[in-house]
Amino acid sequence: MAPMASMAHQAPSTHSVAFLARRAATALAAVLVLGAAAAPAAYADSPSASPKKLPDGLYGSKDPQYDGVWRQSLALLAQDTVGVRPAASAVNWLAGQQCADGSFTAFRAEPGKPCDAKTRRDTNPTAAAVQALTALGGHGDAVTKAVSWLKSVQNDDGGWSSMAGSPSDANSTSVVIGALAAAGEKPQSVTSKKGGKTPYDGLLTFQLGCAAKGDGHGAFTFQLKGAAPNADATAAAATAARGKGFVVEPAGKGADTPVKPLSCKDGEKKAGTDDPAQAAEGGDGYLVAQLEKNGQHLLSAMPGAEEQPDVGNTADAVVALAAGAHGAAAAKPLKWLEKNSADWAKQSGPAAYAQLVLVAHATGTDPRSFGGTDLVAALNATGPEPAAAAKEDTENADGSKDGGGLGVVWVIGIGLAIGAGIGFLLSSRKKSRL
Repeated sequence: MAPMASMAHQAPSTHSVAFLARRAATALAAVLVLGAAAAPAAYADSPSASPKKLPDGLYGSKDPQYDGVWRQSLALLAQDTVGVRPAASAVNWLAGQQCADGSFTAFRAEPGKPCDAKTRRDTNPTAAAVQALTALGGHGDAVTKAVSWLKSVQNDDGGWSSMAGSPSDANSTSVVIGALAAAGEKPQSVTSKKGGKTPYDGLLTFQLGCAAKGDGHGAFTFQLKGAAPNADATAAAATAARGKGFVVEPAGKGADTPVKPLSCKDGEKKAGTDDPAQAAEGGDGYLVAQLEKNGQHLLSAMPGAEEQPDVGNTADAVVALAAGAHGAAAAKPLKWLEKNSADWAKQSGPAAYAQLVLVAHATGTDPRSFGGTDLVAALNATGPEPAAAAKEDTENADGSKDGGGLGVVWVIGIGLAIGAGIGFLLSSRKKSRL
């Protein structure tokens, strides 16, 4: 998610005390030291003051000021995806965060108090909540209101920004596309009031074509201003261009479609493409090139600091490749994640565990044995005890059984990105999603 969404992809990552620049082009972004899964929309002006005591039902032990709704949505969505029924208190907390007009902000310390003009309504947590509440079921009215609000703040170019009225960005547009698809809408039919542009029209404007400098061909940029290749935005956009959100259904055993990078001849200056599927392929080609260049992981760095592995962005890239049925291309960074994500997830919290659960689901990997870690148990331990766990013996898609709970009843859902922490820096927001 994030989405992605890092979801790694940017909108800011927010939850732990050390943050890493991950969403490269938003004005403010909080990012985790290790390259956390990005939770969108952090503000200089906080959405709601930090609570003295964490609310009942909330996942995670860190300050929810900037990522409460985001990490809760990811946690509940991941649980639902593996057949775990979340605690009623957890679901009620998320539903209770909604404003009367259907929108969500990052966190409301006093959900009983009506939202007003000062409430920082945000498309990113709103879209994440839509995906979670849709998957859980029983929240049709809340979902309808949230989708209506998202439609009401669509920009003329067809896309969305984190904050209504600001220029569109690739990550916010991507997470909203995932929400629309999850809620049963056809993104291609959701058009801007002025100009009649679709979300895909807006999203594809961020793809860099053959005129991109260096190895940026096929990549997406976070915003048009600056127009630099961004892996976070690329992973989010490549998933969304296929009409998918945080939850990507596995393509099936042995599925492996070769990646088709954007083809550029010497001196060619053509732009991207107006075909979403082709744009997604171009984005995947850029991601594969970056993964291979860096040892099957993506990089991120704080301003002035050395580059280091970005686990959240790498997870988002794996989901993007799985969405394109690129089994072989996804397998290599997946192995890197299995070996290198445990400490990151432990430090980052519920959204990071949720993001890895969604990676496992998209690739057909067992989330209860992910590089030696039971991601489902670890996620469950960060919040209230689930109402019901998945059955230990369930049937997989191929008819086989396993006692580890891998083959749970997968629910078609939504998805990408994430973050962890409260420390929060000037940076950028492109990715995924705590």
